[in-house]
Order: sequence, then structure tokens, then C-alpha cells
Amino acid sequence: MSSQDIPDENLPAEQEAAHGAVGVADEKNPFANPGLPPHEHRIQDTDERAAKRSERVVALLFTVSMLATVAFIAAYVAIPSDKSIFVFPIGHLSALNFALGLTLGTALFCIGAGAVHWARTLMSDVEITDERHPIAAPADVRAKVIADFKQGAKESAIGRRGLIRTTMFGALTLVPLAGVVLLRDLGPLPGTSLRHTLWSKGKLLVNMNTNEPLRPEDVAVGSLTFAKPEGLEETDEEFQTEIAKAALMIVRLQPDNIKDKRELEWSHEGIVAYSKICTHVGCPISLYEQQTHHVLCPCHQSTFDLSDGARVIFGPAGHALPQLRIGVNDEGYLEALGDFEEPVGPAFWERG
Repeated sequence: MSSQDIPDENLPAEQEAAHGAVGVADEKNPFANPGLPPHEHRIQDTDERAAKRSERVVALLFTVSMLATVAFIAAYVAIPSDKSIFVFPIGHLSALNFALGLTLGTALFCIGAGAVHWARTLMSDVEITDERHPIAAPADVRAKVIADFKQGAKESAIGRRGLIRTTMFGALTLVPLAGVVLLRDLGPLPGTSLRHTLWSKGKLLVNMNTNEPLRPEDVAVGSLTFAKPEGLEETDEEFQTEIAKAALMIVRLQPDNIKDKRELEWSHEGIVAYSKICTHVGCPISLYEQQTHHVLCPCHQSTFDLSDGARVIFGPAGHALPQLRIGVNDEGYLEALGDFEEPVGPAFWERG
């Protein structure tokens, strides 16, 4: 008889029942002890004062995790991003990065350390074996699994250790807030900035290569020309932001080849202007197939038919390229007749 068969008056009744159930393995009881060494009880199993001490240690770790999470949020709000400190032997570091790393690391470490200490000192550590069995378990095995689960829940002491339960839930609830406040670094909300570009009525179409306004005769049939709004220069501080929304590609088609009648009405003598920004993830479109009038995004191969309203004919893009209504002014230059009527680029949650 092993020590697991000997009752211990200091153990709770449910734990003693679990220990006594583990006997010698045989055909009738395949879940019994196949010859494991005698089980040695921990001091927490026999001394409730020691168990209380372990409970307080676990609760302390979870509480420190909560305080570290609060400190993380406070540091993120209070410490300037340009402030630095000297940390021996590393050298000068960003004070904000150091504080964020230290507090978030402490919060996560204390949750893990608390869980490990809880498992090693308060949860049951009785060795229980289990034979492999068919996937379609018989009813008695399913009943045993359910019973084992309930027994494990009892032996975890989560029902009796209210202090641990409360502080653990508090730590697990607070630590995700560290990720929430990081959303501030995504920048300001877009507002209406994604719905409008620099294009407006009367703005000339300027060739991005020559930096000269375009005339209809400058656009040959079958060619692909890239244009920007008049007045937008590469030296401008907002050039990259604005060109990412306003970049145009201009193609001249035979009017008879244009299938979409609205496209024909918005063009000039077969010259059509579409956003250069792919509607998948915003890559610049740069490949044009003259025979089919298809343009291809080089990033993920989304393909658009410029002769049919720039609709998507292949690839992951979700909607057609927006078309810019164009005309010719009194001086013979191509001009915009307004802004795009829909947001350019990829879809977003406020679109439509």
C-alpha cells in the first residue's frame, strides 16, 4: 500500500478522497496509480496558516500588477516623449520608453508569478494517471472527466480563496488598459480628411514628370500619365500627405471603347482621370495594359478596367477607383470640375 492510501487527518475531506481513489492499476481501474513514487504533501496541504501565507503572497503579486498597470498609464500621460535619463550601464534612454517597459513588464510578470505560485502551493499536486482511450469516449469516461473537472475546480481553492480570486480578476481586468491607451499613438481621428482632396473646380491637371499643366494634345492614345493638382509642390510640408490622396492617372481611350456612359460624360475626348491610389491597401497603381485598358496594382495584383468605370476585375480590392470629372478651360488646359465624389483609397469604417 502506498502513502496515497493512508488517510491524513489534516487534509480536507475532498482532497483525501481524491488521494484514496488512486490505488494500484489493473484492468478494472485503468486510471489508478501505475507505480508512481509515494506522494509527498506540501506544508500548505497540512497547515492552513502556511496556505494563508501563500494566499497573501499571490494576492500581493496580483495587487502589484494592478499598481504597475496604473503606473504605466500615468507614465504614458505624464512623461514627455523627448525626455531622457541615464541608466547605468546602458547609457541614455528615453524616459518614457524606460518607464513604459518597466511598468508593463512588472504588470505582466506579477500576473504570471502569481499564477505560478498559486498553482505550486495551493492547487492540488496529486499525480493522477490516465490511459489513452478512443476518441468516442464511453459514458463512464465522460462522467469521470466531468467529475475530474469539478474536483479540480474545488482543489484550486478559487471558491474558498476569495482574496486571490478578487485580486486576480482585478489584475486581469486592468492590464488590457495598457494596450488601450497605446491607441493614442495611432494619431488623431481622420474626421473628414479622407473624404476630401486638393482637387476642386478649376484646378489644373499638372504633369508630375514635367511639372507643367496638361493640354488634351499632351495625352496620347494608349499612354498613361500621372498628374497632381495645380499649386502642390514637392517642397510643401504637406506634399506627401496630400499627394497620397490627390494623385491621378490619366489615360486617353477611344470614346467608342468606353463602356460606362457616366465615365464618358466625365471625360474629355476620351481622356479619363482616375485616382492612382489602389482601393485595397493604398498602393500607387503604376502598370497599364494598353490593349485591354486594364491597370494593375503591383502590391497585390488588383486589376481595374478603365474602360468600364475602373471596376475591379481581379484581386482583393473592394471597390472601383474613384473617377475625377475633368474638362478644358478657356486657355485649353485640362482642369478638374470638382473633387472626387467618393473617398479615395482603401475602405474604412466610416465610408459610404
